Amino acid sequence: MAKTFESGDVPLADLLNQARQGVLQLPDFQRGWVWDDDHIVSLLASVSRSFPIGAVMTLETGNAEVRFRPRPLEGVPSAIAATNPKYLLLDGQQRTTSLYLALRSGAPVRTRDTRKKEVERWYFADIDACIDPDADRTEAILSLPADKRRVSSRGEVLLDASSTDAQVRAGKAGLFPLDIVLDQNSTLDWQYAYLQAGPSMDQQLQIWKRFQEALISPFLHYSVPRIALDQKTSKEAVCQVFEKVNTGGVELTVFELLTATFAAESFRLRDDWERRQATWADEPLLADLDATTFLQIVTLLWTRSRWEERTRERVRGDRVPAVSAKRREMLSLPLSGYRGWADAVTNTLQRVVRFLHGERIFRARDLPYSTQLVPLTAILTLLGEDAFTPEPRAKLRQWYWCGVFGELYGGTTDTRFANDLQDVLTWIQDAGEEPRTVRDSQFQAERLLGLRTRNSAAYKGLYALAMKRGGRDFRTGETIDAKAYAADSIDIRHIFPQKWCAAHGIESSYANCIVNKTAVDGQTWGYIGNNAPSQYLAAIEADLPVSSQDLDAITASHDIDPVALRQDDFRAVFDARYERLIRQIEDATGRPVNRGDSHGSPFATHQGGAALARSIQALIKVGESKIVEFKSTGRKNLSTGQKDREIEWAVTKTIAGFMNGHGGTLLVGVEDDGKVIGLEEDLTIFTKKNTDAWEQWLTHLLIQDFGKAPTANVTVRFGTIEDRTVARIDVAPASEPVYTLRTKTGTKGAVFLVRLNNTTQEVDGPEAYAYQHNRWFK
Repeated sequence: MAKTFESGDVPLADLLNQARQGVLQLPDFQRGWVWDDDHIVSLLASVSRSFPIGAVMTLETGNAEVRFRPRPLEGVPSAIAATNPKYLLLDGQQRTTSLYLALRSGAPVRTRDTRKKEVERWYFADIDACIDPDADRTEAILSLPADKRRVSSRGEVLLDASSTDAQVRAGKAGLFPLDIVLDQNSTLDWQYAYLQAGPSMDQQLQIWKRFQEALISPFLHYSVPRIALDQKTSKEAVCQVFEKVNTGGVELTVFELLTATFAAESFRLRDDWERRQATWADEPLLADLDATTFLQIVTLLWTRSRWEERTRERVRGDRVPAVSAKRREMLSLPLSGYRGWADAVTNTLQRVVRFLHGERIFRARDLPYSTQLVPLTAILTLLGEDAFTPEPRAKLRQWYWCGVFGELYGGTTDTRFANDLQDVLTWIQDAGEEPRTVRDSQFQAERLLGLRTRNSAAYKGLYALAMKRGGRDFRTGETIDAKAYAADSIDIRHIFPQKWCAAHGIESSYANCIVNKTAVDGQTWGYIGNNAPSQYLAAIEADLPVSSQDLDAITASHDIDPVALRQDDFRAVFDARYERLIRQIEDATGRPVNRGDSHGSPFATHQGGAALARSIQALIKVGESKIVEFKSTGRKNLSTGQKDREIEWAVTKTIAGFMNGHGGTLLVGVEDDGKVIGLEEDLTIFTKKNTDAWEQWLTHLLIQDFGKAPTANVTVRFGTIEDRTVARIDVAPASEPVYTLRTKTGTKGAVFLVRLNNTTQEVDGPEAYAYQHNRWFK
């Protein structure tokens, strides 16, 4: 590989003259000059002693692919701005600018003192201190105000260097103005005045010779090491080199580099970005969307369009450039590419908000992965409104949640951006295979126990899903939307308070994990405090216009067993919710959660047969309600002794109502009045007369009536009450409307069923639309 740089020394005088003439300028991505007075004094002292001050790095201009808008160094006459430079200064700006201002600008240096106060300073060399070999050279460099006088607090002039005549007589042996040290003619004139000022010209001459050797000669002969990058240096290399050598600690972002590049074509990227940013300034979800992320999205789309074009024109054997949002491609983004996609991305951001609000993600801090905005926005840009039709939206949701619960956007993501854009579009538009992100997604059941803070994407994802699936506002009973989320100060909070858990021997790891947390409004949190659930639920009922039945329905909408909660049974609540959250993840991702031999709830053994029986008895005691219903049988008509589609439909109907409502529990083997008759009557019509056969029948029935995905919302357990078997069917709230695939008679047809108090009713037309809007889409 050919060498793209040279190294050597450049005389300080030549370097500063290049700056003054505009031959050497700064690339516009360089930050402003910031050095203070002490830094300048120290730098001047180092040069006067011929000490090294570090190398500078320059870039030769003229490469059409690496164009940056130049600007003169601080203090250089404004007329120079119109000059095209030969070199751009990549490293050494602070030192070079400081030396230029102090030695070559001919004006006082505008800088700051130790108190950060803005001041103007001239710099002088104390001749007596400079020729004293024991003196500190830093103390020999004096910094004087703009009028070149140092005065006391009472206004008395302590040191006057305001004129040449005053300078040659100031101090013990005179103060030499450093702004003329590189100008030999001005130095000769000053020397002549200095020699005339002393009582003896010979004595003055001896002092001058010593001073010339100690200070003037080092300045005149000082050379700065320079690394010169030639025209062949790529833009990416310029960026990397700048970041590695820049001692100021300022990272050069792609945005800054492209700002300077586009400026060379008279386009002000920063102004354009600020204008666009203002269009979503009031959207909390996009609060952290920065310029670099925006450019990643644009680059992804630009490279995609380039890929499509080259693919169409491809001759066999030609290499097609990849779709990518990596740094190299971002640095290669042409202005035409930016202009071609920036408006489309800006407009699509409202679709992004719409999609994420639909998933119950309302604020930037609640985004599981901010990085996932890049492919999501690019995908929505290309799909347009088609993304919100049923099948594409379902696939988009599955891809999104696979990325979240597979925790696939936490590391290096550049390659995944491109893969997801290509894969998801092919999957949706061409019925292609599942995206790699969907295939790669895995969630371990025990991970639930480690999700305790917002630092985890899965933690925030479950928080959103709890609201998406119908978690209702405890204060109003309404579905949580963006308005309620903000108005009611909803946040993720404990179900069983931390102090209560500690007092009752619950390990903090269980007390603080996501299983014991849900979306709770600020007012309800005030009731919860450190109280037991039975106490805070009673307090809510006493103060708010809400019945026990309605409050239980709200509680159930958060996948919390209301009966166990009222009994302060942490273990029962935890165990049931643990399983429910796993079902939520499986439903969202379309992928099974991985379980090992011991990857169930830590309280699963606690919830044995006796505990299950107690929970069923508690439900029977409460009676039927919005979230509890009893059925004598699931399949058998007790009057005819035969299996009956109408009896089966009653089960389907109740489960559908719970799904489309806020969840609930169906007990089969219990009559309406609470009398337990058991499944034994049902089992008489089965070939295999056991609960396995009954559960298989129920699963098959629900798949026929709903399909596989909604059926995942159903959990079946069998308890023994009075020596009779009762099926407890727990139904989670669905994340979207569930229609049956068959009618009451078993013929093909879609029916939408909802829970109204303790009954289930069919609704259609405007009523169904209004219900669905309030339940899922507002």
